Amino acid sequence: MKTSLTIAASGVAALALGGAFLLGTAVDTPDLPGLSGNDDVAVQPVVEAGDPLSAGDLSLVAAGDCDTLLDWFVRNTRDQVTAWGWGGGMFYAYDGRAAMEGAQQDLRSAAPLATAKSLSEATNSATGTNVQEAGVDEPDVVKADDRVLVRLVGDDLVVYDVTGTAPRRMARLDLPGRVQQQPELLLVGDQAVVLSQRSDADGPTTRVDTVSLADPASPEITRTTSYAASLLAARQYGDTLRLVLGTGLPMLDFVTPEGDLTEREALRKNREVLAESGIADWLPSVSSGGTSEQVVDCADMARPEDFTSAGTVSVVGWSAEEPEERSSTGVATGSQTVYSSADRLYLATSGGWGGCGPMICDGPLPAARSIGPWGGPWGGTDSGTTQLHAFALDGEHAAYVGSGEVEGVVPDRWAIDAVDGTLRVAVGPSQETGDWNSVVTLEETEDGLEQLGRVDRLGVGEQLKSVRWFDDLAVLVTFRQVDPLYAVDLSDPARPKTLGELKVPGYSDYLHPIGDGRILGLGVDADEDGRTRGGQVAVFDLRDPRDPVRQSVLTFARDAQVMAGQDPRQLTWIPSRQTAYAVVARYGATGGVTGWVAELKVGSDGSLTRHNVRGTHGYDDVAALRTVPLPDGRVTLVTEESARFL
Repeated sequence: MKTSLTIAASGVAALALGGAFLLGTAVDTPDLPGLSGNDDVAVQPVVEAGDPLSAGDLSLVAAGDCDTLLDWFVRNTRDQVTAWGWGGGMFYAYDGRAAMEGAQQDLRSAAPLATAKSLSEATNSATGTNVQEAGVDEPDVVKADDRVLVRLVGDDLVVYDVTGTAPRRMARLDLPGRVQQQPELLLVGDQAVVLSQRSDADGPTTRVDTVSLADPASPEITRTTSYAASLLAARQYGDTLRLVLGTGLPMLDFVTPEGDLTEREALRKNREVLAESGIADWLPSVSSGGTSEQVVDCADMARPEDFTSAGTVSVVGWSAEEPEERSSTGVATGSQTVYSSADRLYLATSGGWGGCGPMICDGPLPAARSIGPWGGPWGGTDSGTTQLHAFALDGEHAAYVGSGEVEGVVPDRWAIDAVDGTLRVAVGPSQETGDWNSVVTLEETEDGLEQLGRVDRLGVGEQLKSVRWFDDLAVLVTFRQVDPLYAVDLSDPARPKTLGELKVPGYSDYLHPIGDGRILGLGVDADEDGRTRGGQVAVFDLRDPRDPVRQSVLTFARDAQVMAGQDPRQLTWIPSRQTAYAVVARYGATGGVTGWVAELKVGSDGSLTRHNVRGTHGYDDVAALRTVPLPDGRVTLVTEESARFL
C-alpha cells in the first residue's frame, strides 16, 4: 500500500511524499503537469509538525509523527470528556446515514479545473446512473453496460444478460457478511465493486468486495477489503476508484457514574482513559488478505492549524487493474460534505462534532435537498463559517491544493461546483450572515482558496431547496410560501450578480437540465399560503435568464412525492426521446407506500404529458426502483423482483 500526502498549489510545485513531508526534496512523483516523476528539486528542510503545507498561509499543516498527532487529538478533546463519556455519551463516530454517496476522474495537480458546463441537457453515466458531474460515476443499487445489468437485492448480487429482446437472469451471488443497509456498487469493466456498511460495538466498517464478471454466468469475489471507517463518498473516474472515509470521536472504554462510582470519580477515570488512548484509536485501519495496517501513515496526515472538530477524513484511490496499490491521504478533521469533479475533490467542514447528519453525508439517499433553518448541518456551526479543503486529482493520487472558508453553511454536495479554475458554493444562513442565502466564488492561489465574489439576499427568510450549476450561470430555488427561482450570473466570478427571479407556488427540490436552455424542476406543489399539496414537475425556460419562465407544470396527488429530490438516481433523462422517467411514491394513511414510474414527455413548446408505468410496493422496494438506460437506447425498469425493458 502506498500512502502519500501530495501538495499542490497554483505556482507551487506538487510534491508527492511518502513517510515524511519533504519540501523541495527530490521525490518520486506521479507525472503531473509541470512536474514529471524525473524532475529534481533543490533540497529543503523536512516539514515539522505544525508547518504549513505550501508557501501560502493555509489552514492545513503537517500533523507530525504519531506521538505528536496523538497528543494533538488528546489535548483538543479533553474538554469534551464527561463523567458519561464524550459529551454525555450521545455520539461516538460517523454513524446512521454514513454514505454509500450515493452514499456517491481524471485528477490533475495544479491544472485548470473541469471544463465548462453549458446550459445543455445532462445525461446519465456510462453505467446508467444520474450523476452530479459528467465523467464522474457514483455508486447505485443497479449498473449496466452493453452486455450485462448488475443489481443488488439485499446482500445478493444478481446478473442479467441484456443483449437479447428481454433481460435474462444469468446468476445470483450471495455476498458474505452481515450488512445493515442496502449495499451499492460500481461497474468497472468486467468487475463489480460492491460497497457495504455496518456498525457495531467496535464502530463503523466499510467493506469493499471486488466481484469478477469475466464469466457473467459465474461471478466470483476476487478481493475483499475492510476499512474501520464510515464511507462518506465513493467515485469512479474511468478505471480509477476513490473512497472518502470518515471517522469521528473514537469509541473508548469510558465508565459512567453508578454504584459506588461518583460523578467526579467517573470524570477523572474517563480523562485517564483518554490520556491512555493510542493512535490506533484515532486513525482508521484497513485489512485485506489477513493483514491490517493504518489507512494513512501519521507522517502523511495533515491537520487544521486551529482545531475544528475531532475526526479524520481519508481519501483512498486505486486503479481497478492494481487494487492492491492504494494511494492514501488523510486530514485530521471531521467533514460532512464531499464534492468531486473530474479533477478536483473538496471537503466542506463546519465547526462542531465530527459526525454526519441526515441531510449531509452521501448515502442511500445521496442528495437530500431539504435544508433546515437551524443554521447548520446537524450540530450547527460553532463559528458560522464553513472550511473548504481542496485536492487536485491525478489517477489514484490526491494532491492537497489549499484551504479557505466562507461565511454561511454549505448544505450538501450539490451546493458546490468547480469549473474553469473557480470554486462556486451556495450557502445558507448562519450567525455570521443575514437571514438569506448566498452564492460565493473562490479561486486557488498560493495562499489557498481566496474569495473572489459574493452575491447575497437570495431568498430572504427562505430555505434553500436546490441548486444547479452551469458554466456562467447558477440556478437556485428557495421556499417559504412560494418558490422563488433565482438565476445568478457567474460570467465574471469576481462579480456574481442576480439576473432574474421567478415566483411560483411550491418548490423544486431537484433541477435537471434538458437542453435548449430549459430545466426540469421536480419537487412539491403548494398553495399561495405555502401549504404543500403533493408532488409536481415543471419545465422552466432559462434562455433569457433575466426573465425565467415556467412553461408547464404537472401535479400529483396530495400524498404523492416525486423521489428525485431525495435521490436523483431515481430520475432518468433520455435526450433522444425528450422524455424523463421519474419515480413517484404515494404514502397511504396507514403507513403503506406504492411506487411507480412517471414517463414525462417534454414537447418542443415546453409542454408536459404523463404516462404512468406500474411499479412496486413497500418502502425498500420503492427506494430501489430504477430506470436504467442502455448504450443502445433501450431503458430497463428495475425493481427488487425483476428487470424488464420499457
